[in-house]
Amino acid sequence: MESYFLTDTGRVREHNEDSVTVIKNRNDEYLLAVADGMGGHKAGEVASNIAITHLTNAFNEMEKLGDKADTVKWIRKEAEEINNEIFEYTASHPESKGMGSTLVLAIYTKDYLLFGNIGDSSGYVIKNDELFKITKDHTLVNLLVKNGELTEAEAQNHPKKNILMRALGANNPIEIDIFDVENEVEGILLSSDGLTSMLNNTQIEKVLLQDGTLEEKVIKLIRKANVRGGTDNISIACLFTKEAE
Repeated sequence: MESYFLTDTGRVREHNEDSVTVIKNRNDEYLLAVADGMGGHKAGEVASNIAITHLTNAFNEMEKLGDKADTVKWIRKEAEEINNEIFEYTASHPESKGMGSTLVLAIYTKDYLLFGNIGDSSGYVIKNDELFKITKDHTLVNLLVKNGELTEAEAQNHPKKNILMRALGANNPIEIDIFDVENEVEGILLSSDGLTSMLNNTQIEKVLLQDGTLEEKVIKLIRKANVRGGTDNISIACLFTKEAE
């Protein structure tokens, strides 16, 4: 197993509103998570930090995850609690009104692999030397594509492509999408849209399949995103379960 995570402010934003982590427990079970905050007065930074801190504490409090059904319930419960915590913070800090965060997470065990997603941060797996996107973005343009009002090509450069239809701190109650994925994969990648808005899947895949350590690959992905503009904060959490062939 090899894991690494990193966040970068990018070339345009004044501060970083992303939060990211990778945690392993004593049973070699992994939690990966990326949260991309939004809101003025650094409130987005607060929202994403609430999400990652809450998940970290909740995961560390458990000695061992349960079966798949138990873990699905756990993910849903923690998402609801994070959402409530963000709303409570906003209620007591009026200057932070409008703050929120995306959240994408993955839980990897020897028995199963689960992804959870709210917003437009992305979750991928590497299988048979190919990168596959697992999560579905909760954006206006994705909804329009789904309804047949936009093509995939039109959605790529749509002026409203960053408008979220679902986010922590914006919807109450909140619903997190859960994806049950075959755990026989070579790797897992989570990222904020600061990476995926600058690099396409083929470009990301090419870097991940190169020789080198996982740390070197993550740093290279961030560097490439910055070279292409770095218009947003860039965060990556990655786990290689076995060496890609």
